[in-house]
Parts: sequence; C-alpha cells; structure tokens
Amino acid sequence: MEILNAVKREKRTSHEARKERRNGRIPGILYGKNISNMLFEIGEVELTKELSKNGEHGVVSIDIDGTEHMALIKEVQKDPISRRFMHIDLEELSNDTVVTTEVPLMFSGEDNVTRNGAILQKERNKVKVQCKGGNIPKSINVDVSNLVLGDTYRIGDIEFANEISFVDDANTVIAAIIDANTNTIVKDTPEVENI
Repeated sequence: MEILNAVKREKRTSHEARKERRNGRIPGILYGKNISNMLFEIGEVELTKELSKNGEHGVVSIDIDGTEHMALIKEVQKDPISRRFMHIDLEELSNDTVVTTEVPLMFSGEDNVTRNGAILQKERNKVKVQCKGGNIPKSINVDVSNLVLGDTYRIGDIEFANEISFVDDANTVIAAIIDANTNTIVKDTPEVENI
C-alpha cells in the first residue's frame, strides 16, 4: 500500500478550500476515536491516482506532516459536472479495528450469460461487510458464468474469506438472469399446484 503525503491545514476563511483546489490541493479531514479532528490537504494528482487505482473505498495509508495514519475512506465528494475531487473524509483505524464498510461488486462471466440470449440484471453494485481494517477487500468478485435463465445470485452465494462477514441478509438477491426478449425474471421458486 502506497503512502499518501499530506500536510495539515488551518481553516482560516470559508473560501480557503476553494483556493486550495485552484492550487491543485484537495482539502480533507481525518477523525477517529483516539485523535482530534485533523484538517489536511493533499495533492489532487496523487489522490486521483490512488483512488482510480484502488477505488473510492477501503483503507489508505496517509502521512500528515510526518505522522503516518491508517485510515478508512468514509466519503469522497466530487464536483457534479467536472467529476473532479472536492473533499475527502477519512476515519483513523488500526489493523485490528473492526469496521463496517461497503465494498463494490465486480461481475465476471457476463459474456456467457448474454451469449445464451439472456441479460444479467444487477440488483446491487456493492455490499456491506464487517471485518478488521486490514482485511477490507478492494472489491468482491461475483462469477455469473454458470448461471442460466431464471437463476438468481444471492449474497449467500458469494465465496469470501472467513475474516469477512456480510451485514446484509444472506438471501438478498444481488443479480438475476432475465429473458432478453421479455425483460422478465423467471422465478426460481417452485410453483405450487392448486388442489
């Protein structure tokens, strides 16, 4: 994990953050149980590179004026038009701190589904997990290559390490294979005959 370099900043005026962004610096805040809120600024290029490589979630290592912190990305604010980063919120943690965070789902095998005339309907693009800070995955792979029309993929079907537990119910559907022509899901529950 690369260490991001940042410097402390003082909030002097309400326009200070805008000025920092014009100078290629992104304002941020680091908070946690064992520290008081710490304002910092980080280079936009460095932050953009880190977040495009590892995603806008998970754990980062940040050095603020010579002190290294392990932190969980809590929120990244972007400009709605330019999509440039505006602000980042980090929560300090240690490797054994148990955290709850959302992890993106990466779907693989979608070509096999569409080759058979079906569509993969994604119900979720991320799931909530609970684990120690050092075990947070960058993403979770969902292999749908063996699914056929009418199949559903649930949280309980995901293969994952024992160190990670899902917060959401195991029966929560994250993807379904639907008919490409009718856009309907074929239910995977058995029909009950009328007597």
